[in-house]
Amino acid sequence: DIGELCLQSAQCKSGCCHRVSGLSLARCAPKAAESQACSPKSIYGVYYKCPCEGGLTCDADKTIVGSITNSNFGTCKDPQDSRRR
Repeated sequence: DIGELCLQSAQCKSGCCHRVSGLSLARCAPKAAESQACSPKSIYGVYYKCPCEGGLTCDADKTIVGSITNSNFGTCKDPQDSRRR
């Protein structure tokens, strides 16, 4: 449940185990909504920014350096929006 301590995102109903900094305890958090900051899928299972809610994509830097340094944050966008314009 939201707010419970976690070690990996699979433990959370939301699918996001989130920590504020490298030293803080990780807790389950809700997924990011449209226009909120997000992370693409983490290889570590813990996020500094949660991935997007279903149907939204995380428009982020997907370089390998970004995923190693955990700094590849982006913004949740509705992929349908770009097609409408």
